[in-house]
Amino acid sequence: MTLPRFRHTVLDCVNTRELAEFYRQLLGFEYRPGHEAPPAGQPDPNEDWLVLRNPTGPGLAFQRVESLPEVTWPEGPIPQQLHLDLTVPDHATLAEVHKRTMALGATLLDDTRSDDPDEAIYVYADPAGHPFCIFLAAG
Repeated sequence: MTLPRFRHTVLDCVNTRELAEFYRQLLGFEYRPGHEAPPAGQPDPNEDWLVLRNPTGPGLAFQRVESLPEVTWPEGPIPQQLHLDLTVPDHATLAEVHKRTMALGATLLDDTRSDDPDEAIYVYADPAGHPFCIFLAAG
């Protein structure tokens, strides 16, 4: 039996280029050919839909919407509807990636388990407000 293949996760956002750039820099993905940023001062022909390719697996895509209510997770009236789990192999890498993630514009939502010896984790919101986690993956 032929099964469908997982291609990418699509994130809704108001500013596709801003969010795509955040994840491109964070994850080291590359734009699908033709989706690269236009020259400065030129209109973005891909402002409604952008795709980042992952050379080792599924990628991310970004779909423009007119408005997007900000998630109020973990409490409040607007729950998260999806979040990304990203992993690193060790505590030193986690500390390095945490600094870079914050410098790229993420908002820290929770670091209460950031020093857990078995599964240290940080929870962030990306520039569009989508929650995502970066944690130490055992094994």
